[in-house]
Amino acid sequence: MQIAGDGFVLREWYLEDAISLQQQANNPNVAACLLDRFPHPYTLSDAVGWLNTKIKQNPMVNFAIDVDGSAVGGIGLEMRQDVYRKTPLLGYWLGEDYWSRGIMPKAIRLITEYAFAQLDIICIQACILSKNPRSMRVLEKAGYQKQGILQRSVIKHEQIYDEHVYATFK
Repeated sequence: MQIAGDGFVLREWYLEDAISLQQQANNPNVAACLLDRFPHPYTLSDAVGWLNTKIKQNPMVNFAIDVDGSAVGGIGLEMRQDVYRKTPLLGYWLGEDYWSRGIMPKAIRLITEYAFAQLDIICIQACILSKNPRSMRVLEKAGYQKQGILQRSVIKHEQIYDEHVYATFK
């Protein structure tokens, strides 16, 4: 499956993406504002292990961001359970060499359109650390609205941060 963007493609992940994934993800600036489950350093073993969990997804909720045939980032939805079963979390990252090119707001719009058309959901949420205003701006460019701030609710690298909650609705 592929979703064409402007200068990039959202597509399924392949095991052949392992080297590119490892090269793009193994950057402290990429990992700095992501959940701790996104390791740093990011090894080839980490890449292969993660890719093995994403091959043949059903439904398709996690995409490689492909520029010129190479996976340079990722974007996906984390489907949740219970009262959140129709409100997935959006997560995304992009290799630093591709920052400030306008790729991510477009990718967010594409996955949002896809999700509302193909999945039984009512809302998509994204949570951003207070130290990452650039990501907040990306979400705003993609049409997401800030719903609130959970003060002093997140610890990353032994620092306490606020979490900014964004959402968009079907």
